[in-house]
Amino acid sequence: MPPTQLPPAKPRPPKTSEVPDAAGRFGAYGGRYVPETLMSALEELEAMYLRAQRDDHFWDQLRELHRTFVGRPTPLAPAIGLTRLARSKAREGYGAAIWLKREDLAHTGAHKINNTLGQALLTLKMGKTRVIAETGAGQHGVATATAAAKFGLQCDVYMGAEDVRRQRLNVTRMRLLGAKVIEVE
Repeated sequence: MPPTQLPPAKPRPPKTSEVPDAAGRFGAYGGRYVPETLMSALEELEAMYLRAQRDDHFWDQLRELHRTFVGRPTPLAPAIGLTRLARSKAREGYGAAIWLKREDLAHTGAHKINNTLGQALLTLKMGKTRVIAETGAGQHGVATATAAAKFGLQCDVYMGAEDVRRQRLNVTRMRLLGAKVIEVE
């Protein structure tokens, strides 16, 4: 009796732990394309990030900051109206129960502070004194400025000139937190 032949395996997307690969590429379609003058700084950052991934103290610090400074975990709230609507469109006994994760209740009003605190901790571990960010509507700039202020880091935020005009409140918040907002034409 001939052996059963399996159908060819379907290609699967790479796990996040597999990208980027050792050459810095993200699958067949992406890579690390930056000016050569930035490579040494990016390699230094990458080395520190890889060390921090295995550093229990780093993760303990970040978890504690998320709990005490950010206000995590943020609550879940039932979206009763959306749940009713979803269930009214489904077969009897089916339909989603919809909940909202209230990230708007985190310090600075969005999820962005979760990331910027980790970036600030990496900045300190690297012995650096300044963080640089870019922002559009300003929320990432506010979160970066907040994390920088928490740790006494200098903060430069680049923002498009039109965004600076449209998002004056966030620009004011960044400046109140000590950030230098640099308009880009």
